[in-house]
Amino acid sequence: MRSSSYPAPPAARTGSARRTMRAMLVLAVTAGLATAVPAAEATSPARDTAALASTATTRAASDVAAKPFMGWSSWSMQSSKYPGLNPDGDYSYLTEANVLKQTDALASKLKKYGYDRVNIDAGWWRDNDWKPRFDQYGRQTHDPVRFPRGMKPVADHIHSKGLKAGIYLPVGLEKEAYGDGKVPVWNAPGCTTADIVHPDLRTTNGWDSSYKLDFADPCAQKYIDSQARLFADWGYDFLKLDGVGPGSFKSGDNYDNVADVAAWRRAIAATGRPIHLQLSWSLDIGHAADWKRYSNGWRIDTDIECYCNTLVTWENSVNDRWEDAPAWSDKAGPGGWNDFDAIDVGNGEMDGLTKAERQSYMTLWAISKSPLYTGDDLTRLDSYGVSLLTNREVIAVDQSDSPVARPVTPMGDQQVWGTRNADGGYTVALFNLGDSPASVTAHWASFGFTGNASVRDLWNKENLGPHKNKITAALPAHGSRLFTVKPGGEALPTTGYEAESAANTLTGNASVAGCDACSGGKKVGNLYTGGKLRFNDITVKKDGIYTVRVAYVSGDARSVTVSSNSGNGSGLKFPSTGDWGTAKTVSVQLALKAGSNTITFDSGGGYAPDLDRIDVPHSV
Repeated sequence: MRSSSYPAPPAARTGSARRTMRAMLVLAVTAGLATAVPAAEATSPARDTAALASTATTRAASDVAAKPFMGWSSWSMQSSKYPGLNPDGDYSYLTEANVLKQTDALASKLKKYGYDRVNIDAGWWRDNDWKPRFDQYGRQTHDPVRFPRGMKPVADHIHSKGLKAGIYLPVGLEKEAYGDGKVPVWNAPGCTTADIVHPDLRTTNGWDSSYKLDFADPCAQKYIDSQARLFADWGYDFLKLDGVGPGSFKSGDNYDNVADVAAWRRAIAATGRPIHLQLSWSLDIGHAADWKRYSNGWRIDTDIECYCNTLVTWENSVNDRWEDAPAWSDKAGPGGWNDFDAIDVGNGEMDGLTKAERQSYMTLWAISKSPLYTGDDLTRLDSYGVSLLTNREVIAVDQSDSPVARPVTPMGDQQVWGTRNADGGYTVALFNLGDSPASVTAHWASFGFTGNASVRDLWNKENLGPHKNKITAALPAHGSRLFTVKPGGEALPTTGYEAESAANTLTGNASVAGCDACSGGKKVGNLYTGGKLRFNDITVKKDGIYTVRVAYVSGDARSVTVSSNSGNGSGLKFPSTGDWGTAKTVSVQLALKAGSNTITFDSGGGYAPDLDRIDVPHSV
């Protein structure tokens, strides 16, 4: 059983309950994250050396994480109440025997498809009562019951299978390692744990389980160097740094770990070993540039696990990703990737999902280029799970050079996502997030072309032939389809209408503002509590339903009612563009009549996105 200091988590389902549970768990949580502030670097006596190391490691980082990583992680099974997984108490699944069993299964079943990481998560230095062990220098060391031979032989076994080994730490100096401030730091004469933290012993990380490191004293960097050296000597290729802020549902100076992440980047460079640095969890998007500068990946959301009698559930947090992912779409690329957490789609009943949900889960991860690492028991994959995890065409979407996909329609129960590929075609995903079956249509006009296009169904591995102007699929509840679409027609002629045009009508607080990212250098903002923008004299040649592309700016997801010709409007939620300096587009379906029309965007009682322009096709 766990120590009373760290009570077992409740059967959390909602986001707020999960956050409360995570605070109680302290270290028993997934992927970790750390950060670094330029000011902290400036105070370091070794700042010039650090700057050179940072330049060198930026190049190395691109090599380490040229593509999203793929593999297996221990946390999903550690955290589950599924019968038999943790027979000796919460989180007791994590043992050398189980890690080696999953390593062998990964090597035999999934390695040839690109899955090559075995990541050991929280608890390797803690016993089943969650009591930690440290060496004489305040560094975590293996629990002898969980890992009787130590951590190096485990990494050696993983390497013997042609795989890479990953390990885990929380950010900061764990309180239990402080030792009244008298613990010496390895290879740092005169440095003790009293020197590496703030004198007031302020706490940090998502669970306040560590003291915050003070990088004004060079001893703090020496401590991180000592940890990195230990992992390099053991042969680890991957480090997950957890509880990082801003993020992990904490904010404020105590929880700003940017300096920690920068210190880890320097320390890893100094080892000479190309160790992948992954940050966790629910990172602050406002620091995305820091995460990208200093790490190879960052969690964008809370845990995927439900901490219940399965590994995950649809409502727990799998379905949250559709709303949270768009804001991060521009942040990922070679060297650093948006991490959506584990893909638990391979075990059927133990996963806690329907087949449709399992496919949609992996579809979103693939089009978003999230790392593909499963938390399933690889020794008991069902045939459907194997078909999902080993579909080479879907894996290729995740590993391709094309941009991360985004929604091309507003958010809602039925959504279309897509991205343009290097060959001029498109990857297009249809999602029915509703609780009952529904049809979903992707209009080629949303992607800027018209006419016929050849379509390939990636999940079913079959060519569907030409489709004119659109493709429609009947989807089950929480279902999806994934296609590649190659246009055979022509670019769609449109007429653009700028939001700031003097021909338009602004109502309420709506006003014109500058916008460097917008097509005319301006936008219409302040659309709130009754503010409206009406585009006047929108001219088309014939009656019909038109796919109108709307360019907008919105640092968060916002709703607006869109109508044509004073008709009844539709309340539509536009996904975040990531920040208030980035413009994106979504398409809306509007009935227009031959001749002159109006299109109105009404904020209603809330706050609407800022609007840049609309593009209206010349014909339906």
